[in-house]
Amino acid sequence: NAMILMNVYCNKIMKPIDGSCCQPQPPLTLIQKLAFCFFTLSIIGYLIINLIHRNNFRKNKSCTDMESGEEKKPAISTPNVSTLEMLLHSFCKLGLIMTYFYLCDRANLFMKENKFYTHSSFFIPIVYILVLGVFYTENTKETKVLNREQTDEWKGWMQLVILIYHISGASTFLPVYMHIRVLVAAYLFQTGYGHFSYFWIKGDFGVYRVCQVLFRLNFLVVVLCIVMDRPYQFYYFVPLVTVWFMIIYATLAIWPQIVQKKANGSCLWHIGLLLKLICLLTCIYFLSYSQGAFEKIFSFWPLSKCFELNGNVYEWWFRWKLDRYVVFHGMLFAFIYLALQKHQMISEGKGDPLFSNRVSNVLLFISIVSFLTYSIWASSCKNKTECNELHPSVSVVQILAFILIRNIPGYVRSVYSSFFAWFGKISLELFICQYHIWLAADTKGILVLIPGYPMFNVLVSTFIFVCVAHEISQITNDLAQIVVPKDNSTLLKRLLCIAGFFSGLLLFSAVQDQSRH
Repeated sequence: NAMILMNVYCNKIMKPIDGSCCQPQPPLTLIQKLAFCFFTLSIIGYLIINLIHRNNFRKNKSCTDMESGEEKKPAISTPNVSTLEMLLHSFCKLGLIMTYFYLCDRANLFMKENKFYTHSSFFIPIVYILVLGVFYTENTKETKVLNREQTDEWKGWMQLVILIYHISGASTFLPVYMHIRVLVAAYLFQTGYGHFSYFWIKGDFGVYRVCQVLFRLNFLVVVLCIVMDRPYQFYYFVPLVTVWFMIIYATLAIWPQIVQKKANGSCLWHIGLLLKLICLLTCIYFLSYSQGAFEKIFSFWPLSKCFELNGNVYEWWFRWKLDRYVVFHGMLFAFIYLALQKHQMISEGKGDPLFSNRVSNVLLFISIVSFLTYSIWASSCKNKTECNELHPSVSVVQILAFILIRNIPGYVRSVYSSFFAWFGKISLELFICQYHIWLAADTKGILVLIPGYPMFNVLVSTFIFVCVAHEISQITNDLAQIVVPKDNSTLLKRLLCIAGFFSGLLLFSAVQDQSRH
């Protein structure tokens, strides 16, 4: 009773982030009102177009032959969907989804509950998903190292483990926390590996490629920043992968542009690329030991609007520093792997070990020992701060060990889990959506759709959460084809429109901040 009385009195004044009881609903900002109007107009526009098409279809459904009096059915044909209709359809679905987001985590309509960590609440669900993952095993289309199916699988099981980690509150258990840090680092490792491989092999440094990647990474987060009134840095992982993508692009795109076709002619180009990577590593090293310089770079407007959280960029500094070397490790691994592949020093045939039997066995043994050694070290961690200091340098050990264990044996490299791969394709959407429609109170609690039945509540909320993430992935892919056209002149016009949109958004945000203060 005392706690209820304190909540009644204190929550109105202190407005705690993890409190939902007795707290007035925050008023809608101007940007949120404009977003609401935009989605409402999109829904109305789509319904009008849909009604017009239905009426036209009914009129043309049957045509009567005046001579014979018999009804003739026209040939069935699929109508061409206009760009406007596709846009309105996508925004219509997105508007309904954003309404659900707002009701779940801003309207105080649903209850929230606290997280209580137990070993069983974390490890039992992991055993369940591992069994399901092994059950849905299929052959890969190709047997190369880190092929598409394998990387999707890797992202998928890592994302599921991270979701279980968040909902169970396992961050309080240090050994689990350290292993989850490796999973986040592995995502960034894949960022370095994937983008380096693309630019190195394709040599495509065009604006279209950059805009496609940036749109797919940031679309959902930008919409959530507007609808949920949250800063960009709140969804820390997206700023992280966005900045690292731009660093990778800048490193490889600046003169001299060194790509595989050019490097095949002379080894000097390989040395030039290594020098570029060394320069990148040097910049990362010095920046990581100069917090003042780092904060000055990201404190200039408008960067400060993107990377500040609670009035400073310390959170961004912490997140960047924690995994500062792993993207470089991913790029270096891609360079070495592609060089070995080019010189036919590895065997990637179906069922074949990656190297000769003797070398494969030695590397496999070293990888298993390294993997277990890291796990023992992480499990013996006593101080989170000290372990975080060592993490950037040693996380790559377990990542490389996993890659070698997964790829050296030919049979293991030739199969993948379609269950994990399916989740891997929507891993980014799962990571972002969990903030508001699976967890609650901005990840501090758990969303309660069905009070009094915790297990049933988790099943229902999880089903809705996964369906929404999948739908948002489809919407993002559809809109990317429309918003980011391949024609350069049209693309430049769209970029000017987008620049104007963000300028207006920053202006409204600045006015909003002044009115709050």
